[in-house]
Amino acid sequence: MKILILNAGSSSLKFGIFDMDRDDRRVFKGEFERFGPSGCTLHVRAGGEQAEDQQRPDGAANVSDAIARMPAVLSEFGFTDFQAVGHRVAHGGDRFEEAALIDDAVLEHIRACTPLAPLHNPANLEAITMARTLWPALPQVAVFDTAFHHTIPVRAHTYAVPREWRERGLRRYGFHGTSHKYVALKAAQALRSSVTDLQIISCHLGNGASVCAINRGFSVDTTMGMTALEGLVMGTRSGDVDPGIFAFLHRELGMTAEEVEHSLYTDSGLKALAGSADMRDIEMAAAGGDRTAQQAIGIYAYRVRKYIGAYMAAMGGVDAIVFTGGIGENSASMRRRICDKFEYVGLHLDDDRNEAINLSHGAAPQIQSFESRVKVIVTGANEQLMIAQEVRHLLQERAVAPAPGAWHIPVSVSARHVHLSEPALTALFGPGYDLTKMRDLSQPEAWAANETVDVVGPKGSIGNVRVLGPLRDRTQIEVSMTDTFTLGVEAPVRPSGKLDKTPVIKLRGPAGNLDTDGLIVAARHIHMSPVDAEHMGLKDGQYVNMRLDEGRGETIFANTLVRVKEGFVTEMHIDTNEANAAGISLKTDGELIQGETTKKFGFVGRRNLELAE
Repeated sequence: MKILILNAGSSSLKFGIFDMDRDDRRVFKGEFERFGPSGCTLHVRAGGEQAEDQQRPDGAANVSDAIARMPAVLSEFGFTDFQAVGHRVAHGGDRFEEAALIDDAVLEHIRACTPLAPLHNPANLEAITMARTLWPALPQVAVFDTAFHHTIPVRAHTYAVPREWRERGLRRYGFHGTSHKYVALKAAQALRSSVTDLQIISCHLGNGASVCAINRGFSVDTTMGMTALEGLVMGTRSGDVDPGIFAFLHRELGMTAEEVEHSLYTDSGLKALAGSADMRDIEMAAAGGDRTAQQAIGIYAYRVRKYIGAYMAAMGGVDAIVFTGGIGENSASMRRRICDKFEYVGLHLDDDRNEAINLSHGAAPQIQSFESRVKVIVTGANEQLMIAQEVRHLLQERAVAPAPGAWHIPVSVSARHVHLSEPALTALFGPGYDLTKMRDLSQPEAWAANETVDVVGPKGSIGNVRVLGPLRDRTQIEVSMTDTFTLGVEAPVRPSGKLDKTPVIKLRGPAGNLDTDGLIVAARHIHMSPVDAEHMGLKDGQYVNMRLDEGRGETIFANTLVRVKEGFVTEMHIDTNEANAAGISLKTDGELIQGETTKKFGFVGRRNLELAE
């Protein structure tokens, strides 16, 4: 499958052809750069990532002109046949959690999000409109910068502003999602690990810049907010400022809100601090003794470093910090400045490796020293490849006819409980003690014991928590989110068995007490037999949406983990908080959501998103 990818901005149009059946997938790369009344510069590279760049003047003065010229440019290099068009779209609001096939309704929603991305969505819309005119028979797919960040929890995406404002859409959305997703997958590949086992901080540092906390495959916080203005210092954007400046500048300088906003987008950032939006120029000036350039570099590095530290705290640790984007990839000195203050968490750069990185052939070199506990990785940004893979995934999903009829899955409410290891059993109940079975549970070999323990936290305790058998290698305590407030401990939402870096809690038994880690809020999941998984077209590790229509009406449980194992009885488990929210007491049935636009395979479950370059 060949896919044309368009990334339209206000001053440039980037495009590429990806052949998804090849190892070196980008077979053509182009950019109309720096539109102006007299035209622009066209850059092209045909024949794969390692082909030679060519450039020449071109008469295109804007995005529409450039797209109108694209068929001739592509034909010149022999690319006249492709099967789909993918568009990068900056803002999808709160509606789009994944890529969407573009129709009039999708186009209208993108248009409605323009106030949230005034510099980006208009150019995206222009490109989509022109492309639909030029290639009306081809499927056109929108891939949203904001989609990856839909997993950010409420505590991280909510602004403390009046409810009426929040109801109008005021919240953190985040951007650069396609880049951060690619970085997470690339880092996992480089570390030969599953992305679900890693805590990653992705630093996309370019003219636009953002940092993202990626906890086991999911975005949990990012520096950009409702718009692409918040967060880091950028080329011409301010990043974080006190919102009070709007009233101050209106009183002192008579500026309107629109004038202040325009200046924060176009006249601020590095441009305001050092007179240039290009870090290369600023670093050269700083090396020559320019004090304002030196100060700008210090401010830029400080802001990145501050957010990395914040995200380490938010996730409770970090396994890898990854740099990408023009500055992240090319400025060894900036990487050094950012990383220098983190020796206290065991991060140590290797200066030689940092200075001599090679990103050819899609490499993702590690630049930490041998003794560093935290890995530091540099990788080239490849948003277009990620967009192409999203487009292919969506079209392949649509091409697979859903199984006849709706798939209904039993749903059970899982109350708080404890799984004990043998040493924990001894500590709590005494040497030589054996659990006694009270009753079997729905899953084979699982049973509820007669024994209970108390779970004790710094704020309060929960008594008579049921122990489940058989014994496990590690102790695991599963509670609801409400229980964590009773205990006074913040527990992560995790799949069963993912216990690294979980909080320590006290268990109290008849023979003694035990301080142990392993406290989690269990991620909602579906136990599934291999036969049922095959019938439903699902695989172990995928994430799906489930619809429950009982209780308080329709409730959608998104990002539900599918766990396939021989011997499992197919059944969905939710905790008591989720059941209460849906108005469910003990058991019900849920429907697996299927169809062209609703069947969801979450980020971690997209096994077909390989990173072959």
